[in-house]
Amino acid sequence: MLEVKQRWLEVLRKTSIFSRLTPNQMAVVLSSLFYCEVEAGQTLVYEGEIGSELFIIAQGCISISVKSGEENIELGRLRSGDFFGEMSLLEQTARSASCTAVENTSCFMLKARDFSQIIVNDPVIAVSILQQMLSSTVSRLLRTNSFLTQVIQWGDEAKKRAITDPFTGLFNRRYLDDNIGNLIRRNTETTGASFAMVDVDRFGTLNKTYGSVFCDNILLAITDVFKKTFDHQDTLIRYGGDEFCFIVGGKFERAETLCRNVCEGVNAIRFNEHPELAVSCSIGLVPCTHNDNVQDILKHSDEALYCAKEQGRNRVCTA
Repeated sequence: MLEVKQRWLEVLRKTSIFSRLTPNQMAVVLSSLFYCEVEAGQTLVYEGEIGSELFIIAQGCISISVKSGEENIELGRLRSGDFFGEMSLLEQTARSASCTAVENTSCFMLKARDFSQIIVNDPVIAVSILQQMLSSTVSRLLRTNSFLTQVIQWGDEAKKRAITDPFTGLFNRRYLDDNIGNLIRRNTETTGASFAMVDVDRFGTLNKTYGSVFCDNILLAITDVFKKTFDHQDTLIRYGGDEFCFIVGGKFERAETLCRNVCEGVNAIRFNEHPELAVSCSIGLVPCTHNDNVQDILKHSDEALYCAKEQGRNRVCTA
């Protein structure tokens, strides 16, 4: 039992809202948390319901989505160390989105009444949690505000057509064209941003060799690698055909690492129908600043992508 407790303490200390707490303070918080496990496909909270709990993901993945007519539109995904439900914890308000497990997921739950007790008994701990919670929540809202504004303004049917690629579920080129400036500006003002242009290597040859139906499966498998590699602070776009774009939040080093992980992940894909086949992708990556011209960003990322192909493909080149 002691080993299990120590393991969860280590996981929780990596969570942004607990990052400034001492081991003794973390032990106090842990005593107020409830542990729960949810299976893939199970919904933890539903949009519109009244809630009073904050959830912290220990392991697994949670999809955040909002209702649009009969459709659910995914806003992003949260993974180990992320949290959700902070507004319900503080004000017991209606949930603004539904949260569903993408895979088997372990969470810790902090109820409002228990957090109120921490405020009374250990105000220093409560203030630290609130400060970190506010910082993380503001960053998340800045990244999603433009998207949510459009969800409200556009008609139900227009929403899905306007912002998503129906085949991959990623954002589409129209969404990129309409929002790239705002997305980059908001990220550079908070965590930083990088832009990546991505091409599946020799996809035309693959189409001729294996046929379009099987190559659709290739694109879906590659898209799955993208979704597993990036998280809620990143924006994934299908630019067209076998071309994709990433707007990656955080420092440039993070973007480089994640893009290299994408190349490795795509290399690792195997298909039962063609076990001999290994696919790859090339990526052109550029750092972004607040005043960058959008056309320059697209131009430089395209040049970096060309460089990656010239150097042998299956790699990340930066500009």
